[in-house]
Amino acid sequence: MLQTFAPLIAAAADLDLSDTAAARAELNQRFDPGSEEARSLNASLVEHLEAGRIAERGELPVCWGRVTKALPESRDLSIDVVHMNGPGPRHRHPRGEVNYCIALEGEPTFDGQPAGWVVMPPDSVHVPTVAGGRMLIVYLLPGGEMEFLKDG
Repeated sequence: MLQTFAPLIAAAADLDLSDTAAARAELNQRFDPGSEEARSLNASLVEHLEAGRIAERGELPVCWGRVTKALPESRDLSIDVVHMNGPGPRHRHPRGEVNYCIALEGEPTFDGQPAGWVVMPPDSVHVPTVAGGRMLIVYLLPGGEMEFLKDG
C-alpha cells in the first residue's frame, strides 16, 4: 500500500512548511495535481476508498484511516487518508501538515482552498473543514506529529 503514496511522499519529504505559499509552489513543481500522473494516482486512491482499504473508519462527515506511522520508508511522514464532506476535529500541527486533496463530488474546498495541495505551517491550529462537496484528503505529517484539541 505504501508504494501507492510514493509520489506524495517524494513531493512532501524534507519540505520547509513555514512559508506555506512557497511550500505549495514547490509541491506543485514536484507533483502537479493536474498532471496525468496525478490523475492516475487519484483514480487509484478512489479505487482503494471504494474497496474499503483507506478511510475505512468512522462515517461522514469524516471517515479516516491510517496508512502508516512516520517511518524511514515514508521519509518520516505519517500518512492518514480522510474522506470528508464537513468539519473534522480541531487539532494542532507541531511541525506542520501537507494535504493532498482530491475532489470527489461537487466543487469542494478544504479550509477554503480548492483541490490540490494545501499546507498548514508549524504550530498551526484548525478545524479541518470540507465545504461544497466531498473530498478525499491524504494527510502527510512530519514525524507523525498532531495534537487533538478540545473545541474552543
